[in-house]
Amino acid sequence: MRIIFPFLLLLFLLGSCDEETRRLHRFEVHGIDVSHYQSQINWDKVAQQDVHFAFIKATEGETYADSIFCRNWSELNRVNIQRGAYHFFRPSLDAEQQARNFAEWVDLDFGDLPPVLDVEVLDGMTNIELINGMRTWLYMTEIKYGIKPIIYTNLKFYYKYLAGHFDDYPIWIARYSPFDPKLPAGKEWLFWQYGNKGKLPGIHGDVDFNVFSGTLEELRALGIEPREILSSR
Repeated sequence: MRIIFPFLLLLFLLGSCDEETRRLHRFEVHGIDVSHYQSQINWDKVAQQDVHFAFIKATEGETYADSIFCRNWSELNRVNIQRGAYHFFRPSLDAEQQARNFAEWVDLDFGDLPPVLDVEVLDGMTNIELINGMRTWLYMTEIKYGIKPIIYTNLKFYYKYLAGHFDDYPIWIARYSPFDPKLPAGKEWLFWQYGNKGKLPGIHGDVDFNVFSGTLEELRALGIEPREILSSR
């Protein structure tokens, strides 16, 4: 019995990785993030599911733009889901050109969420090179849009490479668990991606589920202001 129990526990833990992500109803504000991997989305159906915000992949690296970004971006505006755009960062490529790539594709309007820098890989670069490249992208993007960007990463990557840096930037953290992520030195997360196997009418296949740490009013207040839009154009 002492041998069988750990074996059964291991099977349970392995199986739980494939379980559908359930919504964390203790939070007031819920959202998703998508890219071309979800293919064409029926946003009218999604808007009926208490989805308050959505982050959309816009760009990656120096030249890549997500093939469905423009459609998703305009559809979110039409169905009145608060929207945000993110750039997948490639540390081995020129950070200035990556910032220009994002700026070429993303126009922010009143109420849109701040730009997001998605940082998940080293691409063979050192930690110092990663940090310097991130600082360049973040600085250029803040100058462009007049608002401080959000940094997205997973909890392990944050602890290993980013802890102690960028403390003045809001954090969107990925940790697939029903338990809230804990960041070092008492830093608070703004958004939490708690699962990647969510199901929603209007979306084929899995979708990432997220929550916002505050109220719906606070989420709305996080959106870009008219004066910030004017300064970015």
